[in-house]
Amino acid sequence: MGGTRKEAIYAGTPVSRGIVFAPVHVMARGFSAPEVHPIANVTRETERFRDALSRTKRQLEGLQEHMESLSGNEEGRIFEAHMLVLEDPVVLKGVPKAIEDRRQNAEYCFYAVMQNQLESMRRIPDPFFRDRTTDIEDVCQRVLRNFDTEHEEPAPDEPDHQHILVAYDLSPSTTAAMDRHQVLGFATERGSITSHTAILARSLGIPAVVGLRNAVFNLHALDPCILDGYEGKLISNPTPETVRKYRELEEQHQLRRAELDKLRDLEAATTDGHSITLSANIEFEHELDLVDRSGAEGVGLFRTEFFLLENEECPDEEKQAALYSRVAKRVSPSEVIFRTLDAGGDKVPGEPLSEPEPNPFLGWRGIRFSLDRQDLFKEQLRAILRAGTSGRVGLMFPLISGVGEVRQAKSLLSECMEELTERGVEFNREISVGAMIEVPSAAMVAADIAAEVDFLSIGTNDLVQYTVAVDRVNPRVAKLYRSAHPGIIRLIKTIIEGANQHRIWTGVCGEMAGDLTLLPLLIGLGVDELSVGAPLVPLVKQAVRLLDFEECSALAKQCLEASETRQIVQLCSRAAATTYPELLQEASGGASAPSFAAHPA
Repeated sequence: MGGTRKEAIYAGTPVSRGIVFAPVHVMARGFSAPEVHPIANVTRETERFRDALSRTKRQLEGLQEHMESLSGNEEGRIFEAHMLVLEDPVVLKGVPKAIEDRRQNAEYCFYAVMQNQLESMRRIPDPFFRDRTTDIEDVCQRVLRNFDTEHEEPAPDEPDHQHILVAYDLSPSTTAAMDRHQVLGFATERGSITSHTAILARSLGIPAVVGLRNAVFNLHALDPCILDGYEGKLISNPTPETVRKYRELEEQHQLRRAELDKLRDLEAATTDGHSITLSANIEFEHELDLVDRSGAEGVGLFRTEFFLLENEECPDEEKQAALYSRVAKRVSPSEVIFRTLDAGGDKVPGEPLSEPEPNPFLGWRGIRFSLDRQDLFKEQLRAILRAGTSGRVGLMFPLISGVGEVRQAKSLLSECMEELTERGVEFNREISVGAMIEVPSAAMVAADIAAEVDFLSIGTNDLVQYTVAVDRVNPRVAKLYRSAHPGIIRLIKTIIEGANQHRIWTGVCGEMAGDLTLLPLLIGLGVDELSVGAPLVPLVKQAVRLLDFEECSALAKQCLEASETRQIVQLCSRAAATTYPELLQEASGGASAPSFAAHPA
């Protein structure tokens, strides 16, 4: 794999395990540069430019009409702002002049003009104007795609070969839409270990590294590279010696994974017979193959937002019922739990907003969005109810802050049952209903919520974020994101005790469930179910099978009495390292195990 350029190592933060050997594809910040070539006919290129603008305007008008039909004129105005970009004199006059002066193809001239404008905006001190660059980038990318006259809505320009994707940043929706056969791994300059993009990478089993410096600027297209998702490195133009070293490491990991695969049909139970339900987190139907191979007991979290929001038009009840039914049938006789639409925050937005939210993590997201958009919410509820005839199905409501929201959501669920009955449509009235506990207010009234539902599922990613007041995608404060904070551990215990009062089970579906360092603590606290990314299931199962429940319970008691994060991390690290040092090594690729506990004092 060595090339004429010297080997270079870019260090970052590992967020998803694995080693990848492949050429690199670099995605430029904002939008990718098109190919450039000289032209002979200026008039023809100018017409191609105007045609691309016209096609883009038609698409934006269609999007605006769709949004206005769903939520009124206010929400559709974002596309008016997008269309103003197309009418800007800088665009209308600047691009034809660039075509004439440069004698280069229209799409590259458009790209050059718009990049100059964007760089000027990025230097403006006012954050409002800097934030507008995202809107302009979206419009520019759409215009560039519309130079392809073969399709009304062409696909993004992506290489047709296997590669490592390197980008300044990736949105969760972009990550979710990756072609897993082509994108073998990715690396970004931005991001954190707890961002939703990183979570998706782990769930999909895509090796990933975030927090690289200057990689986008320095890397060249098709540079041979090695992505190390264990230690957090991207190595370009590796020497033969480096390649040989990583080939040996990958072979060792494959042997360890083969040993773990032998546990597929064994129970997740401690050495003294305490059983844990170990299920998988997924978001796509095709991931069910991974679930089958992992040995998971069903699906503890099916994230529905990517199916619902990946296209400009939300799938109707029939399409949703068809998908949910196929998943339920495939997972049967185990259960699949569908999380109702969880949009907003760092996830896929529920719908475009005319004004960006100043703090989206405290804004219009989760169950709040669904209760405000009851037509869309009830459509999804009816589809899930119908899927209950194909297998064991549960549903859970995200970002619950109090019992009132649960009761309101359940009331709408009852209305959906009545509507299906009136239509003569078959459905399952007995599906299990749960609430996700992700904010401190819900944790404090967990017993009240437990009285209304069949199970509680702890979303530790948001619970930690809201409890310690740390934006988990902000690199400046990411070090303060502490899953092992004493307040978090005591809240989890409160939630479990609240569920126990009403004899219902408690699960954990956040990233903490897959953290081998904190696993003994979770089991000792009394968690009944753990739901992790399918690739992690064998590792977690083996760890559970090596633990002793009585010892875990004693550990939990010590942690509940601890006053500092450092004490809890030390207690848990000692227990994990004593019980399964080789698994910690496998989780970290030979480096110190990356824990979501965030270890500072």
